[in-house]
Amino acid sequence: MLQFDFDESLGYLICATSHAFRLALNTELAKEGITFRQWEVLARIALKGELSQTELAECLGIEAPTLVGILDRMERDGWLERYSCPEDRRRKRIRAKEKAVAVWARMVDCAHRVREKARAGLTQEQLDLLRLVCNRMRENLNNATPATPVAVPAEMAETALAEAL
Repeated sequence: MLQFDFDESLGYLICATSHAFRLALNTELAKEGITFRQWEVLARIALKGELSQTELAECLGIEAPTLVGILDRMERDGWLERYSCPEDRRRKRIRAKEKAVAVWARMVDCAHRVREKARAGLTQEQLDLLRLVCNRMRENLNNATPATPVAVPAEMAETALAEAL
């Protein structure tokens, strides 16, 4: 009745892998008393700097009311602060506070443990190829113009082929 070629679906493979990463990270963070959503908030701030609540909700792919509850708890715990944007006082911007630094260090330790678990048994060449392919796929999906083929170094291609056989 419901059929799909899951074995051939790159989207399914990537989503299932992402889900496994999220579950593993959530498990590690929970040991520290941290939620995955708190991780996402501080990770976005670490990546992009100060953001508005609207920008942050869009980055996280969640509704603004859902984000408000997360930010309320993080603000209460002294991890971040919200302040009015100088250009538009109705717009709230978010920045990490000094207390978030120690929490962020614990979060990064959790992420490193998950990364090491995920990388087990993979060579550096395989990881480099994975990074190259994932970056290209993201570019392809975010860009309307056709991409040029990925140039894979010969030694990387030979290694991947030999290991596949």
